[in-house]
Amino acid sequence: MSYWLLKTEPTSFGIDDLARAPRKTTSWDGVRNFQARNMLRDRMRRGDRAFLYHSSCEVPGIVGVVSVARQGYADPTAFERGHVHFDPASKREAPRWFAVDVRLERRLARVITLEELRGHSALGGLTLLRPGNRLSVMPVEAAHWKLILSLE
Repeated sequence: MSYWLLKTEPTSFGIDDLARAPRKTTSWDGVRNFQARNMLRDRMRRGDRAFLYHSSCEVPGIVGVVSVARQGYADPTAFERGHVHFDPASKREAPRWFAVDVRLERRLARVITLEELRGHSALGGLTLLRPGNRLSVMPVEAAHWKLILSLE
């Protein structure tokens, strides 16, 4: 099993939206960064777990735990003319963008804030904490996963 962190802005799609989705499951689509796309397509597997992280908000931080319910498949929004994520260069026979389905396992008892994460030297290698990192999909080492859960 691998561990991940998925960043989202709660004003566009947050944990409340995921909790309201049928079976608390939705497509994690709209990723338009090649490095993040490669992780969705090549590395994320059904059963992997991820932290759901709210960014670009008053208190950025980890708000929940999700699991991968369906591994990488062609992102359908890339083919929807008029959709904000439409990409005319993406072809069904050779898709450019990928998505996974995620299912909400649970909300955390409290938000584990970015500030709090930065305060733990043992999390120094966490991709989220690297300067300039803006990826919406990033791997999390098993040791970091355990430590972060222990903060709850």
